Amino acid sequence: MKPELGVCYYPEHWPEANWAKDAEHMVETGLAWVRIGEFAWSRMEPTPGDLQFDWLDRAIETLGSAGLKVVLGTPTATPPRWMLDRFPDMLAVDAEGHPRKFGSRRHYCFSHPGYVAECTRIAQIMGTRYGRNPHISAWQIDNEYGCHDTTLSYSDAALTAFRGWLIERYGSIDAMNTAWSNVFWSMEYNSFDQIGLPNLTVTEPNPAQVLAFRRFSSDQVVAFNKAQVDELRPLTDAPLLHNYMGRVLDFDHFEVGDDLDIATWDSYPIGFLSDRLEADEAHKTAFLQQGDPDMQAFHHDLYRAVGRGRWWVMEQQPGPVNWAPYNPAPLPGMVRLWSLEAVAHGAEMVSYFRWRQAPFGQEQMHAGLLTPHGDDAPGLAEARQTADDLAALGEVQPARAQVAIVFDYASDWAWATQPQGAGFDYFRLVFSAYRALRRAGLSVDFVSRTKVGETHYNLILAPGLAVLDDLEQRLSRGCNLAILGPRSGAITEDFLIPEAGRPGLDGLSAHVDLIETLPPGVARAVDGGGHAEHWVERLSGSAQSLLSFADGTPALQGDEGLWYLAGFPDEALWDRVIAMAALETSLALCPMPAGLRRRETQAHEVLINYNAFPVVWNGLPIDACDVLFRKRNPDQS
Repeated sequence: MKPELGVCYYPEHWPEANWAKDAEHMVETGLAWVRIGEFAWSRMEPTPGDLQFDWLDRAIETLGSAGLKVVLGTPTATPPRWMLDRFPDMLAVDAEGHPRKFGSRRHYCFSHPGYVAECTRIAQIMGTRYGRNPHISAWQIDNEYGCHDTTLSYSDAALTAFRGWLIERYGSIDAMNTAWSNVFWSMEYNSFDQIGLPNLTVTEPNPAQVLAFRRFSSDQVVAFNKAQVDELRPLTDAPLLHNYMGRVLDFDHFEVGDDLDIATWDSYPIGFLSDRLEADEAHKTAFLQQGDPDMQAFHHDLYRAVGRGRWWVMEQQPGPVNWAPYNPAPLPGMVRLWSLEAVAHGAEMVSYFRWRQAPFGQEQMHAGLLTPHGDDAPGLAEARQTADDLAALGEVQPARAQVAIVFDYASDWAWATQPQGAGFDYFRLVFSAYRALRRAGLSVDFVSRTKVGETHYNLILAPGLAVLDDLEQRLSRGCNLAILGPRSGAITEDFLIPEAGRPGLDGLSAHVDLIETLPPGVARAVDGGGHAEHWVERLSGSAQSLLSFADGTPALQGDEGLWYLAGFPDEALWDRVIAMAALETSLALCPMPAGLRRRETQAHEVLINYNAFPVVWNGLPIDACDVLFRKRNPDQS
């Protein structure tokens, strides 16, 4: 695989006389791809049925003739104003009962059948017109599902669809009442028509109903995406993709990805540092202009799994963004670092957002590779340098890691439904495990719960996995050692405590007898070093106590091949657990200094220095904000 670069472009924003010059400049910069069209429905169809594609025909021809491969987006994330006149009830409704009105974007409910039909119509029209166009090399469906908290909708359309989903899932109202344990607080229903949506209740709604609604809402995103896929598949041989986001877990990305060819995501490291990361002020200050050293890599590895090995960065931050609480500029070298880091994790393409900074609209403070007036912005030189780096690097083939993490979107929905403690969060727990593996110098794969056992790993971590079902048996086939917990196997799919208890493992005599959640600044010490914080479980059972809390109760309990963690580890405890697991599974660790990370490809060891200062590792100097690819020893595992 020879990685390439691209850029996002909006020809409808610029005079047509600029297009050829922009295309030529893109090619001179070393860009091979350009994404267009995903927000342009009002220009494609200014009034119902008035199709105006001549301008798009010319834009595609101009860009393609310059040598660029075009990613064409379906424009369904931005319904035009006339669509609301046709379907006034198509708007999503938030949990407080307020409609998400026109005047921005993503103003639709996934459950509205009329709008879904309009989306399939425009996808079919575009597929018929451009499906065999030689310049169209990929299709993006919609844009950033779930952005702006738009997965969950409490509209009338969602209510109707939810009732139908429940009928299909449970068959009878008695079966649903039993599954949800509606005898509690006299919540029993006599018919599906009585069921409402789980918002605006006096206090906490039934967690079984909330989790069912979360599953339904995810299924609606999957169905919405598939409706357009089904229209485009017969009309084009080009791959179909979607651009996911960072730390958006409202729908199951694996299930959406099953219908697509390539997973892409939108990487904004500095924005995420201040907007989507729990960290102390010292950490955020140290990486203010670089982003967190593990946040981007986490999503690279996750979306490689979602895409079944094929993935891109569709939007890469090239300068200050406009949407975070604070928006500093990247340090020199960081745009190149982020790009090459993605390549080290297997990205086939890295695309910058955007070509020219917009002089109008909500994103006019968001930097591009060019200023609004066409002058070079700081990111352009780094994009050009990255293109030169990739040309010199040649083929980059990802390598399978020896360690994997099971990632499960439904577990996030479960713990968000009933968190029990304000500090407990599924992403936060899984990210802490990922960071510990990265501190140990290990490459990491992700695997969905449905794929566990298909590939063998030395070590698999499955923290916080809400429902286990048959996963224990598949884990035993899929690795030498699996580490579960905390809060693994805690519920059934209908949010009941399992009859076998928690975690209910056949192969491990470990039982959760008590759970406590801790406020910030309070932790439970573990003998020998480290603490559990946020969430602590008291275990009993005959399994060996591998680590103990200061009160003598097990902090880590296990037998051969299966361990269970009884709390949310801090960094010191995670490092101890990973070191113990490495000894158990013959994993070679390469402890990394703060801010320096390591990733292996088939041919390279890649060192990525997020620090604003040079570091020396194993006698090797690495510049500030720099990436070093070096050939691996053939004997290196």
